[in-house]
Order: sequence, then structure tokens, then C-alpha cells
Amino acid sequence: MAPPNNRRPGFSKRAQYSIFASYLLGILGAVVGLLLLLISFIDPQGFAVLRTIGTEMTAPISKTLSQLGGATGSAGENISAYFNAASKNAAMKRELEKSRIEILEARALKLENERLKKLLKLTDEIPDAIAMGRLISSTSSSSRRIATLGMGSTSGVLIGQPVRAPAGLVGRVLETGPTTARILMVSDGKNVTPVQRASDGLAAFATGLGDGTVDIKAINIGDNPFKKGDLLITSGSGGLYGPGIPVAVVLRKNETGAVARILANSSNVSHVIVQPIFQAETVRQIEQDELDNTDSATNGGQ
Repeated sequence: MAPPNNRRPGFSKRAQYSIFASYLLGILGAVVGLLLLLISFIDPQGFAVLRTIGTEMTAPISKTLSQLGGATGSAGENISAYFNAASKNAAMKRELEKSRIEILEARALKLENERLKKLLKLTDEIPDAIAMGRLISSTSSSSRRIATLGMGSTSGVLIGQPVRAPAGLVGRVLETGPTTARILMVSDGKNVTPVQRASDGLAAFATGLGDGTVDIKAINIGDNPFKKGDLLITSGSGGLYGPGIPVAVVLRKNETGAVARILANSSNVSHVIVQPIFQAETVRQIEQDELDNTDSATNGGQ
């Protein structure tokens, strides 16, 4: 038969002593409390002395507990401040990135406005300009240097017409569509531009090298007359480009002439104007040349 669960502690002396001690402490506490109560009524001053003594005795314990509580609170505040600082730092980084993008956009807009102002000034200086538009693309990796203009025949753009920017000559119209046109740039290897030195009118030819530079050869063979910094402009020869359009600046001399940097490279040109061909009869010659090339290609294919 199983023993009952509510067994009395009579079998254990330790349990009996614990119960007796708890009773004794309870009675002693009640007696002490009663004595203190009597003292507070009978002798208030003496009770105040006892209360002061008790306060002094428990002060170290109270201070220790207070310091532990303060340390715990400070630790919590520090942890909270750490995570708050991390979130604030992330927010500041996002705000800084947003501000940086806005600054870059503002700079790009400023540059675009400056280019448009220069172009508008150029159109005022050239009253016979046919149209003004944007270069929407250009080749950079192929052997040809051809750009696409966001205007075409509906805007009056014709084959052979010069295309220029405020910085200088860009090239000439190679093909036209209703709303776009292909531009053969000055830097193309098949584009030969009659030029002259601005300082003394020395005649030369500029042939594209396909890398943003042109090869300059003087018409009169002799001593190499070029030097670094010479400005080359269109001469008006050939009837395609009018005279006086800036083309390139000499970088260095070579065995046959010089190498010059194109002023109006596609990398720094966004908007251009289209001008009429300098001499009207050149239009018919260019159109005839294009027709002959087309017929030759057709007959060759047959």
C-alpha cells in the first residue's frame, strides 16, 4: 500500500528545527515590531535615534542596489543609443546619397544650359542655319565615325550639308531620313576636310584618324611648317564648308605634317546646327556621286 502524500515532518529533525525556527522568528519579529511601536508612542526622540541607526546600517546596501540599478539603466540607454545611432547613420547616408545625386543632376543641367546658350548664340551669328537638333548617338568602337542626328528631311536636312557645334565643325550629312540623319564626322578615316592655318592661311587637308584626331598635311610639300597649338579652320575650298569654321588644334608634328585634336568631338557635343552647303553646285555634285556609288554597287552585285 502506497504511503499517503501528506506525510508529517515528524520523522525528520531538520524539518522540525526549520518549522520551529520560522515560528520563533515570526514571534520575535512581531515582538520587535510591537516594541518599536510602543517606543514611538512613549519616546518619539528615542525612536528617531533608532530609526537613524537603522538608516545608517542599511545605507551601504541601499547605495549598492542603487548603483546596480543605475548601471543597468545606463547599459540599457547605451545599447538603445547604439542602435539609434546606427539607424540615424543609415538615414544620413541615404540623405547624403540623395543629395549627391541631386548635385550631379544640377551640374549636368547647368552644363546642358550652357551648351544650349552657346548654340543659340551661334544660331544668332549664323542667320542661314537650317535647323538645330541633338546628336542622339555616335559610334565609338567601330572603324567608322558616324553620328545620328535627331532631325531629317522634314526639317530641311539634305545630304552634304555641314554640321557644326559652338566648338567647331562636327562633320557633314551622309544620309537622311524623314526624322533622322547620319553624320559623317570629321574624325572618320574617309572624311577629308580642306583647312587652313588661322594665323597665316596656310592651306592643308585634315584626314580623320578615327580616334578623335586628324592627320594634317600641307598642300605645298616642303619643310614642315606646323607647330603645337596651331588653330586650323575650314578654308572654303571644295565648296562644301564655308570658310572660318574651327576644326582642330595641332598636338604634335610628325614626318609628313602634324596630328591635331578635333575641337567638336562627339564626346563633348550634344546639340548641333545644320548649315547650307557653301556653294550650291556642290549639292548636285554630291548627289551625283552618291547616285554613281549606288549604281556601281548595284551593277557589282549583278
